[in-house]
Amino acid sequence: MKGIGSKVTKALNVGTYLKCADNTGAKVLQIIAVRGYKGVRRRYPKAGVGDIVFCSVKKGDPKIRKQVVMAVIIRQKKEYRRPDGMRIKFEDNAAVLINEKNEPRGSEIKGPVAKEAVERFPAIGKIASIVV
Repeated sequence: MKGIGSKVTKALNVGTYLKCADNTGAKVLQIIAVRGYKGVRRRYPKAGVGDIVFCSVKKGDPKIRKQVVMAVIIRQKKEYRRPDGMRIKFEDNAAVLINEKNEPRGSEIKGPVAKEAVERFPAIGKIASIVV
């Protein structure tokens, strides 16, 4: 896992609902923890594009519902700035489920994927239809 070139605004708190953008059977995820987050006492952990989060599956196939899964955030509504000055924002907050080796569990991704997530996780870029 590499670092990201741009300064992504961390806009997604613990408790935020995300859309699952892959074909694993999960539809809606809720963030329950952020991997590697080091913060101030009593502050809610935050995440942004390219971060790994632990999620609870709220809606989807009965086999995968109520499970705790790892996911990578690929889109966020809150705009963030790239080093060239461009500001990027998406229509929704979305994530892709990954396994312990940081590889995607699904075989296709619906919708655009942020370039920052692909920089950090090249395997996600291989199955993405659009990289923005």
